[in-house]
Amino acid sequence: MASEAERATATDDPVAYFLQDLTYHGKTERTREAYERVLRDFETFVRGESTTLEAVSQRECMSWVHTLREGRSASTVASYASYLHRFYAYMTQVGAFEGNPMTLVLEEMDESIDTDPARREIMLPAMREFVASVTHPLDKAVVVTLLKTGVRVGEICNLDLRDVHLDDPEIDDTYDSQHRGAIDGRPDSVYVASDPTRGEETNGERREESNKRKRATVVPVDEELKRVLKRWLAVRPAARSSAEPLFCSTREWGRRLTAGMVGQRVTTYAEDHGWYRPGGGAEENVTPHYFRHFFTTHLRDRTGDRGVVKYLRGDVASDIIDTYTHNWGDKVRETYERHIYSLL
Repeated sequence: MASEAERATATDDPVAYFLQDLTYHGKTERTREAYERVLRDFETFVRGESTTLEAVSQRECMSWVHTLREGRSASTVASYASYLHRFYAYMTQVGAFEGNPMTLVLEEMDESIDTDPARREIMLPAMREFVASVTHPLDKAVVVTLLKTGVRVGEICNLDLRDVHLDDPEIDDTYDSQHRGAIDGRPDSVYVASDPTRGEETNGERREESNKRKRATVVPVDEELKRVLKRWLAVRPAARSSAEPLFCSTREWGRRLTAGMVGQRVTTYAEDHGWYRPGGGAEENVTPHYFRHFFTTHLRDRTGDRGVVKYLRGDVASDIIDTYTHNWGDKVRETYERHIYSLL
């Protein structure tokens, strides 16, 4: 918690205070510049609304996000909104601000992204046929992981062996059970971190992709996903990186997968299936992000529990996500295992 003197400094120029702390936390100059550009733009907007960064409301944040949409892609708008959310989350954590007006804004954005009425809708039998057409062990493992966990493409690329805990003696013998402590008591699970950032080092490796998760999440692994992961691990090439990525290329032997690699492979299968047309747009084409949409809509319909689904997606606020983290076995795994769809 910040001292009285620190709080006074923080409220004099909150953006400068936040950027200084980013420096202390080892963020790159490029990252700091990106944050400063977005936050100063928001600061200018706030002044035009005759208020301050500390006193701004959820409604004013929503209005600012709306101004971003003209001439910018949805992913860029989401990135800028996440910068502002992290700024407010940090200022609230250190006691400089009383609350984070961006929490509900981001939750509403997440809802709108996955309820697009124009987006292609694929029923479960058709998705099973698609999965059956994916025969390469790496491609199969990636596609099933995306469909069974709802992770983003960057997040699947950032998974390391330490992020997976599979309860299987053959896997334990091969990989020495060197998983994270956070999943030590949670067999058959995947840990999706929130910290990997493009251009910055995580687990001893400079990353090419970023995770966009608000908080780290532990996602259950069912028998089907466990089966395809085990098959992949049996043929996985030796990784180039000491971080031991879970998914590495068999074309660029041992290199960690990138979002581009995953997108290219999914596009190939989707084109063969009639689910991708160049220039078709997000409402028509099946891409890695579509699998997150599929996971969200199908699991939400099956469970009727929006809280569990939002936890699995990594979208919920701290107080809610803590509830599911502390009651993971009862509230998450049990619900997930009872309702997750079969793909194989």
